[in-house]
Amino acid sequence: MRLLNPKVRTGQGSTRLSREEFQRRWKERFYDPAFAAETESIDRLAEIAWQAYEDHRKSPRTRKAGPEFTDPEYELALEWLEARQQIFAAQKQHEDPKSASRILLICGSPRTDETCPSEMSKSFRIAKTAKTVMEAQVGFQIDLLDLSNLAAEYGRVIYPCKACVSTAMPLCHWPCSCYPNHYLGQSQDWMNEIYPRWVAAHGVMIVCPVHWYHSPSVLKLMMDRLVCADGGNPDPTTTHGKTPEEAKAIELKGWDYPKHLKGRMFSVIVHGDAVGAERVCGALHDWLMDLELVPAGATALLDRYIGYYEPYATSHEALDKDDAFMEEAKNAARTLLEAVNEMRRGRREPGRELPVSRKK
Repeated sequence: MRLLNPKVRTGQGSTRLSREEFQRRWKERFYDPAFAAETESIDRLAEIAWQAYEDHRKSPRTRKAGPEFTDPEYELALEWLEARQQIFAAQKQHEDPKSASRILLICGSPRTDETCPSEMSKSFRIAKTAKTVMEAQVGFQIDLLDLSNLAAEYGRVIYPCKACVSTAMPLCHWPCSCYPNHYLGQSQDWMNEIYPRWVAAHGVMIVCPVHWYHSPSVLKLMMDRLVCADGGNPDPTTTHGKTPEEAKAIELKGWDYPKHLKGRMFSVIVHGDAVGAERVCGALHDWLMDLELVPAGATALLDRYIGYYEPYATSHEALDKDDAFMEEAKNAARTLLEAVNEMRRGRREPGRELPVSRKK
């Protein structure tokens, strides 16, 4: 039996900082002695930042939502509106029958020769091999998303999902409205650029290693932030931002859990050195299925071990010798291309159009 007015549970305690602690943390970004000559300027900026924090200025630049939203008078963040427009443009491109077929190729390893590991990842090598195979196919555009940039490129951040969906699905907006949060210093979030890349794609391939029996953190951050594609609310004015009572009431009236990435084809390649490849491949497969993407085929799902129980130091050499694995990776790419071609010709997996009895 459903409660008509479920209580919003609170009581974890305040995370508010004192002025002194806030400014101490804020000034840490100027630790380099090269900034010492500008101490007075930094102090003035710290005061502005403190006032923004005090006033909870999450979205300092907004405009009225307008007639296309439920509450046209509600103020929406300009950054969210821009991300929404990018998604609309990407969806239009995705639906254009004359457009090239787009593959989003994701390298899900944090390792790169640009940072501390000082060596590229095997995932990157595998992804580049797949990219070469796919680029040889006429009529395809390949978009390589290298998540190692989170660790290597200035200003690249994916903030953690706050799990608004667990309060009520309509509180989770599409695209995510949790970030940027300027008064908390949570800016430069990469997801507003990543969402349109998923939307534009006709097929998605994920290549990643195993990290402690799970997906690497750079990949998991993106996965969690894609929860808004799995039933997210495209109209934040219905909840007037983050008003939990309104979101709960909307969900209890009946929510259709829109699948914003439905129908795109996918392939997954997971490699490990000792254990966990099957688990991670299975978890990625199940996650993408929940988003209602479609598996390209058996040969597009690959979990293997490279240099099984051999030293890490020679793992690239182990990959050099594993011609069979690299051919399997190429076949996964070929299978994805074939599946995308079939999908764009209008062929559907049996059962895809049947009504879903349990949408959540």
